[in-house]
Amino acid sequence: MDKFVIRKQARADEGTSGSTPKSSKPVLNCDEQVDLENLPIDPAERTRILDYPSKFQEAVRQKYITIGPIQPRTHIFPQKLIGNKLRRFNSSWYDDYSNWLEYNIKKDALFCLPCYLFKPEGYKGGGDAFVVDGFSSWNKKDRLDLNVSDIESSHSKAVEKYLNLKNVHASIETTFNPLQTPQIKNDYKTRLNTSIVCVRYLLRMGLAFRGHDESDESSNRGNFIELVKVAAVLNGEIDKVVLKNAPKNLQMTAPSIQKDIVHACAKETTKAIIEELGGDLFGILVDESSDVSVKEQLVVVLRFVHK
Repeated sequence: MDKFVIRKQARADEGTSGSTPKSSKPVLNCDEQVDLENLPIDPAERTRILDYPSKFQEAVRQKYITIGPIQPRTHIFPQKLIGNKLRRFNSSWYDDYSNWLEYNIKKDALFCLPCYLFKPEGYKGGGDAFVVDGFSSWNKKDRLDLNVSDIESSHSKAVEKYLNLKNVHASIETTFNPLQTPQIKNDYKTRLNTSIVCVRYLLRMGLAFRGHDESDESSNRGNFIELVKVAAVLNGEIDKVVLKNAPKNLQMTAPSIQKDIVHACAKETTKAIIEELGGDLFGILVDESSDVSVKEQLVVVLRFVHK
């Protein structure tokens, strides 16, 4: 029985020693440090992502995403005989597949950067053509189209992950909050400032805000909206982002928005008066009256010597 076990172990050892490794690239020890500044740029010389220690894999991905696809354009691409014709790579293909296509000069072959970074081991579809071996069938450009046509393919999913991480500003917060994009943020600021200026004018003049009919067809939509329209006429930049040119749910003209700005103005006015008053003497007058709806209105007047 012992002989059988030993013989079986020996046979297993022979099989192990004679097997061909999956990759000729070195597998890094988990304790090894990775020099992110000197990663191999050549697509044919890169170490597999899964061969890096797990704690460095995301950093390596980010570094290669920052570098982007290797796309030499001034290189004189060699010709090779395919069928009865001499053919070679055309650099205009970069423009057609700019997000993922890269060329290796040493192998005279094409590779896919997102597939190298994100395709799982053992994926189906396309084999290792664009990751390990390289693609060099210059007479079959349609193969590149097939590589991208299926949105459920591992290539398409790899490209999607690549593009999501390529833009460092496209965080979850930015994706779900469109106000984070610079252009929309500036438009929002312009729209808000216009509403604030109109509110301040109406408060200073003691005028009513609302109109009897504020519909789009009305000839007089109330003092507030009519002031916004005047501002749009006088300033082309404002006209581009207010009223009909603003998102319907973000026009900054709703009565609730007007009230919020009024309350903010009241707080700022009170704050300015208190700061100016300091520790000096002052007097208070309080008056109360009821309106037609029998709702009591209280007015507080603060009297002090203006400095």
